[in-house]
Amino acid sequence: MLVVHAAWAGDALTLWAEDPRAPAATASRAAAPRHPYACDAETLRGALAAPAGSDTVAKADPVELELRLPGSTRHPLPSPELGPRADAPAVRAVSARRWLVPALALRTGAHALLAALDGAPREDFAIGAGLRHLVEVRAFAEHLVDTARLAPLVTGSADAPPAARWRPLLTGSDAARFADLAAALPPVAHAHLDPATPPPAGDQVFAALAALVDEVARDRLAAVPPSATAPWTDSLTGADTGPHHLDEALATRLRESFEAAHRSPAGPRLLLRLTEPEPGPEPTAEADEVWRVELWIQSAADPSLQLPLRDLWNGEGGAWLGPEAETTALRDLARAARHYRALAPALDELAPAGITLGRGGAYTFIRDAAPRLTAAGFAVVLPEWAGRPALTLTLATRERPSGAGGGIGAEDLVDFSFSAVLGGEPVDTDALAELARLKQPLVRVRGRWVEVDPASVQGALDFLRRRGRGRMRRSQALELAVSPEGPAPVPIGEVDADGALGALLSGGAERSLEPMATPPGFGGALRPYQERGAAWLRFLGGLGLGAVLADDMGLGKTVQLLALLADEHARGAAGPTLMICPVSLVGNWQREAGRFAPGLRVRVHHGPDRAHGNDLARLLGGSDLVVTTYGVVTRDVDELAAMPWRRVVCDEAQAIKNSGTRQARAVRELKAEARIALTGTPVENNLGELWSIMEFANPGLLGSAAAFDRAIAATAGRDDVEGSEHGTALLKRLTGPFILRRLKTDRTIISDLPEKHEMRTWCTLTPEQASLYKATVDEMTERIDEADGIQRKGLVLATMARLKQICNHPAQFLGDGSALEGRSGKLDRLERLLAEAVSEGDKALCFTQYTAFGDRLAPYLAERLDREVLWLHGGTPRARREELMRRFQESAEPMVFLLSLKAAGTGLNLTAANHVVHVDRWWNPAVEDQATDRAFRIGQRRDVQVRKLICVGTLEERVDEMIERKKALAERVVGTGEEWLAGLSTAELREVVRLAPEAVTR
Repeated sequence: MLVVHAAWAGDALTLWAEDPRAPAATASRAAAPRHPYACDAETLRGALAAPAGSDTVAKADPVELELRLPGSTRHPLPSPELGPRADAPAVRAVSARRWLVPALALRTGAHALLAALDGAPREDFAIGAGLRHLVEVRAFAEHLVDTARLAPLVTGSADAPPAARWRPLLTGSDAARFADLAAALPPVAHAHLDPATPPPAGDQVFAALAALVDEVARDRLAAVPPSATAPWTDSLTGADTGPHHLDEALATRLRESFEAAHRSPAGPRLLLRLTEPEPGPEPTAEADEVWRVELWIQSAADPSLQLPLRDLWNGEGGAWLGPEAETTALRDLARAARHYRALAPALDELAPAGITLGRGGAYTFIRDAAPRLTAAGFAVVLPEWAGRPALTLTLATRERPSGAGGGIGAEDLVDFSFSAVLGGEPVDTDALAELARLKQPLVRVRGRWVEVDPASVQGALDFLRRRGRGRMRRSQALELAVSPEGPAPVPIGEVDADGALGALLSGGAERSLEPMATPPGFGGALRPYQERGAAWLRFLGGLGLGAVLADDMGLGKTVQLLALLADEHARGAAGPTLMICPVSLVGNWQREAGRFAPGLRVRVHHGPDRAHGNDLARLLGGSDLVVTTYGVVTRDVDELAAMPWRRVVCDEAQAIKNSGTRQARAVRELKAEARIALTGTPVENNLGELWSIMEFANPGLLGSAAAFDRAIAATAGRDDVEGSEHGTALLKRLTGPFILRRLKTDRTIISDLPEKHEMRTWCTLTPEQASLYKATVDEMTERIDEADGIQRKGLVLATMARLKQICNHPAQFLGDGSALEGRSGKLDRLERLLAEAVSEGDKALCFTQYTAFGDRLAPYLAERLDREVLWLHGGTPRARREELMRRFQESAEPMVFLLSLKAAGTGLNLTAANHVVHVDRWWNPAVEDQATDRAFRIGQRRDVQVRKLICVGTLEERVDEMIERKKALAERVVGTGEEWLAGLSTAELREVVRLAPEAVTR
């Protein structure tokens, strides 16, 4: 089986492969000999043609690639995916050496090839770390396009006319994900670069991401007809990537807009504030109202520092602004006037301070100008009510007496009535009729201004007159209550329901339902909270609704699902359940089903010999539970979607959190009577992930992704407390009925779990580490003042990744295969911690985010501790993964298990460990907690000690302090990764990365 590797070289996806059938010949002493395991280009082309199609790989040009790979002067080390070879000569002194490999360079169609490889590892060839990384980059590119996080950017030089290309907009959680990808770039992905002057990892990843975003966007827009009035847009659609003439003014605006989206200004910036008319009696005419857009200046370093321009011109205050404040204010004002022409008259004033508007002008500013100015990088402050739907409906439902059969059904009728609410105050139809007659977009209600759409007022009035009260099915009432895109012309702000529907909407159904007794023949006793959870799953399934079981990791989501299936089996319910899980969990589901529900007929649908056609239909007919993988569903979606599933379950449902990926789309195409998502982390980075999981569980219930974002995500993310609380309440109302989330730390849920003791373990740097650290900081500080926009952000994130590697070990940063012993204070501390643990007969888990570092760390620790150190990473085959888990859990000997943080963050039950060590910090509490909970879960009988290794006096200590200071907001602010560091001012950055004297071992 070939091992296919990849790197983004220049402007092409470049692929090469190792062939295990190649003899382990000793290379010549030529300057750059041929790699002895490398397969020829045509063999590689044939292997790739199966998943990607011959048309795609036919575009690839055969090239020769020179790589620097670890090995001896005469022989390279085989990659971890290829594994050790018995016939390979021993390599005692490992160093980087140049090797030539035949390769294929794919300059067009890279997106299609990488998309075909997305999912579980293939049976015909293995995917190397570099290719696996690029598959993730492609999925990210597709996410950016699907969520419109992209913009045209003008490219070109003095020798070429300007042309437009699609480029990613990396802000917020997307910048965090980009930083994670940059930090995870494996060494093999940059082995083709000159080691003397390697570009930052962020630059390499961005080059691939930019090209893939452009390719994906062109694919999406291929069917869009070009604009007759803007021929330059031809360069943004279809496959035509040649240069097109661009008007220089347009080119300048495109460059400026793109840079503004990434700007991280260090100096002051213009702020525009809309103010309401002074309180008083209602004006007799709109012309008598005085609305103002006031001009202020704001500190970028501390947004709370703000000053009206009138005070700036008068020389009052603003010592924090600096000597260029006046120039900056006038320059920004001129730029803002290009986006909002009403500001143009202010440019002619000697001391511009603002402009006066009428009610119509104020409404135009709120709806049109403010979003344009914000997108261009200006700060805009609107009244707290602006942009929030002021006119809403309240839905009241009342249960009707149940029939003779009793029970709860989706088709049961309820009485309903609607009423209107404007600005928090109830209004009757007469008041609505008067508002509809006036057709005013801004109105005062009991002395408070509110924003209303005249068309919505008329629509609400007609809706209440026609459909204000009556009877409807409970399922219809539920859909009205939770869908942001219902039949009503305005949003439903509140729901007043009683009975079963009220319990469901309030999130109290789990507590009000009768617990489900342990099913007959079930191999275990359900805990009380598990009985309630299984009953909740059964209740929602009976209503034809999907469920998201989001219990904290370790509370037994698997047990609750199996109890539900066993209960249905005992009741004679027919139809198979399709369980979709990561490939590493297939064996786990087999074992757990055999242990807890031995009466279930369980079948595995995976591997090259899996059933198809009539054989698949027969498999379903004799099965209660069919276990498959996300990769199989992605490849066999048409066949699986045609099958009559009773239920579809997604385990580790965060695998479908990015709604635009082929994997998520394929899973959503499956048809079933009921759906369940199992996940311990329904939201890792943004609320769009929650929408994607909910869209699987209850298709269409939350409306489109765009509608959900408008109604929920944008509101919940507001900076003002009231707006954020409003968004959070709305989010809970829309999703709460379908999500059950319980925590291990809640003693009312589980009282017999031992304690988790988290502590920081401080380490110092060696002089070598300190020297490398200081040189990296000096390089950044020299370049930071000259960088702007995305270049500045890329420089900061790349520097952070390099400093983290230096804190781990100089050899990891240098990538030269040099010796590990005696060069890292953190490694010395890790050795002592693990030696103490194994001497006491304990077992320990060690997590690192760097696979290449783990490849070297595992054999080194094994030699130092005089015992085997298990090592699991993303490239570990499923059978090997399960064998490692079994050995660790069952062995009576003390043991150390080294794991890749991302690969081992889910799906592992390693309660034999009572020590957890985080070698390097992910700076995302959710990811670290997932890893820790491999040991801290049900089945753990001893207290768990969690240590986080931190180098004192370095950025590791200061970032940890920031996380602690912001603990209440960690998941929303710091939990997005490292992107927030890129937004710090230059002075703050220098303080974060400063090397303190106490950091170095003397």
